[in-house]
Amino acid sequence: MSAKEPFYVTTPIYYVNDEPHIGHMYTTIVADTVARYRRATGHDVRFLTGTDEHGQKIERAAGKLGIPPAALADRVVSRYHALWKTLRITHDDFIRTTEPRHAQGVARLLAGMTAAGDIYRGSYEGLYCAGCEAFYPEGQIKDGRCEQGHPVEAVSEASYFFRLASYQRRLLEHYEAHPDFVRPASRFNEVKAFVASGLKDLSISRTTIRWGIPWPGDPAHTVYVWVDALTNYISALGYGSDDEGLYRRYWPARVHLVGKDIIRFHAVYWPAFLMSAGLPLPECIFAHGWWLKDDAKMSKSLGNVVRPQPLLDAVGPDALRYFLLREMTFGLDGAFSDEQLIDRYNGDLANELGNLTSRVIALCETGFAGGLPPPSDRPEARELSGPAAEAHAAWRRAFDAYEFSTGIAAAFKLAAEANRFLQTHAPWALAKNPAETGRHAAVLRGAAEAILQIAAMISPVMPGASAEIADRLGTAIPGDLSEFRWGLLPASGRVAKRAPLFARVDKSAYFEEKTPVSEQKPDLPAPPAAQAPAPSGSEEITIDDFLRVNLRVARVVSAERIEGADKLLKLQLDLGTERRQIVAGIAKAYAPEALVGKSIVVVANLKPAKLRGVESQGMLLAADLDGRPIVATFEDDVRPGTRVR
Repeated sequence: MSAKEPFYVTTPIYYVNDEPHIGHMYTTIVADTVARYRRATGHDVRFLTGTDEHGQKIERAAGKLGIPPAALADRVVSRYHALWKTLRITHDDFIRTTEPRHAQGVARLLAGMTAAGDIYRGSYEGLYCAGCEAFYPEGQIKDGRCEQGHPVEAVSEASYFFRLASYQRRLLEHYEAHPDFVRPASRFNEVKAFVASGLKDLSISRTTIRWGIPWPGDPAHTVYVWVDALTNYISALGYGSDDEGLYRRYWPARVHLVGKDIIRFHAVYWPAFLMSAGLPLPECIFAHGWWLKDDAKMSKSLGNVVRPQPLLDAVGPDALRYFLLREMTFGLDGAFSDEQLIDRYNGDLANELGNLTSRVIALCETGFAGGLPPPSDRPEARELSGPAAEAHAAWRRAFDAYEFSTGIAAAFKLAAEANRFLQTHAPWALAKNPAETGRHAAVLRGAAEAILQIAAMISPVMPGASAEIADRLGTAIPGDLSEFRWGLLPASGRVAKRAPLFARVDKSAYFEEKTPVSEQKPDLPAPPAAQAPAPSGSEEITIDDFLRVNLRVARVVSAERIEGADKLLKLQLDLGTERRQIVAGIAKAYAPEALVGKSIVVVANLKPAKLRGVESQGMLLAADLDGRPIVATFEDDVRPGTRVR
């Protein structure tokens, strides 16, 4: 295309209260793949990522480390920069919400919303979740926790409000007129149902939080973190500054890539803010699914977060990028396991693509003295052009629709065709027959061309590996992949036989470690030197982690030994409102009758388990004194069921 069409793609900006994990990697790799693909197909691309550094969550995380929020932000941001470099992320800008340019954009947006008459002052009482940085109606709270499982707290304070309720009709009209505004359709249906059920005005300032952008003209208030955070998409383009050239060039965004847990903020609040300020709305908000482990969303509080560095050490950045985009259907949830990672690596990359590349280059080296086979008019030289054209068309359709797994599969289908082609024509046998020299050259030329076509299609996903394949074939990946063209190989050149592109991973050796590499703990930000170190072998947790454990006082009603188990006692407990049975390995330290009537501490929300066929509905707390359990009890009379904090 002569005049390049602008294409602005963004990731969500990431909180700096924790280290990068697989979820951050995934969204950013997807955005990078989109950016690389769009550049290669003729677009003028702007790719933004960054960090969300304000709000109560960051304030509290920094406080636990005994450092200022800005110091925590700087520390974690450096980790993001290092990781994005390792993963070959090609972002054009990295926005931090603590930058002056961002504050200017927030002030300009609020001025537009105020001028529209959509902001007023009042007071707010409600249930606030610091983890989500959002208020929740009582009907969405269960057991004191929000939809994401974070604890909520009652908050009452003066606040500026945004007239969100007045935008219900305009939002629904926009959704109706733009059927691809939110993708996938299942997420869009959720958004439309939420808006149709009725909207309430939104509190958009805080007086109890100081770590944030002061409210313009009223520094007693701090701008609500979601107003602050969402504005990054335009403040990074210079909105609110003296130079809005990038804003005029790239806004509105073609796609905001977000996780499904923050779709409401992006598909309801953000467009309403923009409507109020008289600004264009983004074209599409694409909400992808979660990476699940052990059938649960990865969560720091659950301890099942997968960290990047062990995976990068195991398979490298290109293979990890490939796995994440190939394994998950974009928009749906995906399940992570080390076994799947190694199977994909060994099967798709080492066995198929890697072996195909090494095989053809070795045949070129031995058959043509290290040079590329010359161009040929024989039909064998173009036999794979049809399958390659079909693969390219399927790849374009899939990547245009954000169906990355399908697009990658199209490229690898060509690899299977190339392997079949080699088996059919057996160039190793043709090399032995001088009368077949022309056919020999045509077959290897066609196979090498197919490999280069595959490398070109996977280049947005695996930039390093695709460039290496092209280099081994004596060329480079073309800059323009918008149209299919058979004949990417130069007329002449040298091939390079090197170490395997993807060395196989010994699966049994990989799992010899006690803990799979994906579950190894990260190098977390250290507390200040003046702080006393934690006991050896322990790991710091947050107060939210601790509050997930429901510790209750229980009175032992009866106790008895379990037949055939010399270490186990079965206890019947009174928890005030209910009776529980637990099994405890304390029989060698305590006679059953010695425990009856004692008040002990139990974990009341532990998943039931069976020991020697007897169900245990909790766990008691005990100290380990040289291998002897000492049960935790109370000197005073404490009512059964009392919470232990």
